[in-house]
Amino acid sequence: MAPLPGAELVQRPLQLYRYLLRCCRQLPTKGIQEHYKHAVRQGFRVHSDEDNPERIQQIIKRAIEDADWIMNKLRTISAANPSSQLLPSSGG
Repeated sequence: MAPLPGAELVQRPLQLYRYLLRCCRQLPTKGIQEHYKHAVRQGFRVHSDEDNPERIQQIIKRAIEDADWIMNKLRTISAANPSSQLLPSSGG
């Protein structure tokens, strides 16, 4: 199951970008949201010059699968231990 309704409608990179940013809004804490928003933006920049339609579809499929995995993992962790810190602090 996809993390948000509409995953099956994502066909273009910009649609994927918007979809993934909407997924980020569903994450449990502001810190986690910002972490994954940064990852989405960075991934979009890295693949911005991709012009092979088959490869673009592979990237879209994999990104949606990865988003699904992350959303399910964080839900599982949150359900098991609601007070746990889900990402380590970057304090050193």
